[in-house]
Amino acid sequence: MLFRVPMQLLPPGPRPLSPGSRAGLGAAFVLLALVAVTELASRPEADRPPGEPPVDYVGLILVAPFLAAAFASWRVVVAVGVVAMALSVSLAATGHLVSEVASVNAVGVVLATTVAALVARIRQRQVERIAELTKLASVAQQAVLRPLGPQVGSLAVAGHYISSTASAEIGGDLYEAIDTPYGVRMIIGDVRGKGLDAVRLASIVLGSYRHVAYERADLRAIVADLDRAVARNVGDEDFVTAALVEERGGTLTIVNCGHPAPLLLRRGQVIPLEPPAPAPPLGFMPVVRPRVERLEPGDRLLLFTDGLGEARRDGEFFPTADRAWRLLGHGTVADGLVSLEAALVEWVHGRLDDDIALVLMEYLGPRPVRTTVVPSWEVGASDG
Repeated sequence: MLFRVPMQLLPPGPRPLSPGSRAGLGAAFVLLALVAVTELASRPEADRPPGEPPVDYVGLILVAPFLAAAFASWRVVVAVGVVAMALSVSLAATGHLVSEVASVNAVGVVLATTVAALVARIRQRQVERIAELTKLASVAQQAVLRPLGPQVGSLAVAGHYISSTASAEIGGDLYEAIDTPYGVRMIIGDVRGKGLDAVRLASIVLGSYRHVAYERADLRAIVADLDRAVARNVGDEDFVTAALVEERGGTLTIVNCGHPAPLLLRRGQVIPLEPPAPAPPLGFMPVVRPRVERLEPGDRLLLFTDGLGEARRDGEFFPTADRAWRLLGHGTVADGLVSLEAALVEWVHGRLDDDIALVLMEYLGPRPVRTTVVPSWEVGASDG
C-alpha cells in the first residue's frame, strides 16, 4: 500500500544561491586562489637565503570574508572563512609560513570571519526590510490605481503604469476614468516625491476626485476642491501636477495644473493640447482656463506623467511626439500602450529614472440615445 507524504512535511531542498551570493562567493574564491598561487610559487621560508626578503601575501586571506560579506549571506561568509582557514593551514604545512605567522593568521581569519558574518547578517536584514517596504508600497499603489476600461462611456480607455528600474521606491503617479452625469471624466497626476508618502497623497487626491467628479458640473470647481484636499495634507514644498479631462457629447474639455500637455492623435497628426494659460500645480491655488476641442470618431488622446518626457538616452530625450502616431495610432488602445512601453524601454536601454503613468483613450462616436418603447396596450389604456 502506498502512502503520499504531504509536500509541506517533506524536508526542504537546498536553496539556490542568489546572484549576490554567487558574486560574493566568486570574488572571495578568486582572491584566495590568487593568494594561494602567489604563495606556492614562492620558495618556502626555510629555503630562502638570509638576505632575500620574504614574499608574504597571506595577510590578504583576511580580506576574503569581508569581500563576501559585501554581497553574500552570512552562511556564505562562514563558508569562505572555513576555506580561508584551510588555505592558511595548508600554507603552514608546506613550510610557506612559519608557525608564529600561521598562528596569528589563523586567529585573524577567525576574527575576520566572525565580524564579516555579523556585517553580512545586518546588511541582509536591511535588504529584506527594504524589499518588504517596497512590496507593501506596491500593494498600496495597486489598491489605489484601479484598472481602467476597456470602455468608459463613449471612450475606449486603457491605463498603464511603468515602474522605474533606477530606484526601488514607488512613485505617486495616479490616474482614473469614470462615467459621470456630466460625461466621461479622467484625471492623470504626479505627486512630488516617492515612497509611501507619495502613495498616501495620491490616494487622497483620487479619493477626493472620485467623489467630487460626480458632484461638480464645472472642472474648475473640481480643481478647487482637489487643491484644498492637497493643501490640507502636504507641506509647503509638496504639490501634485494634474490634468483633468472631460468628454461630453464629443466635446473635449481639458484643464491643466502644471502637468505635461496631453497629445491628440488625429489622422496621422499629433497635436499637443497646451492650456490657454499656464497654471501652478495642486497645492498652490491654481486658476485654470479650460481648453475645448471637438472630437472626431477615431481620435485618440494620450495622457502621461513627466517620466515619459524626461526619459533619455545619452542626453537625448525620447521623441514622444514624433513616434506617437506610429506607436499609438493602430490596434486597440491597450495594444498602443504596450507598443509605447516597448519602444521606450528600448530607447533608454531598460534604465528609467522615474515611474510613468500612461492613459490612452479613443473616441468611439456619440452614444446612442436610449428610447423607451411603451407597449400598445399601455397606450390604449392611457387613452381610455
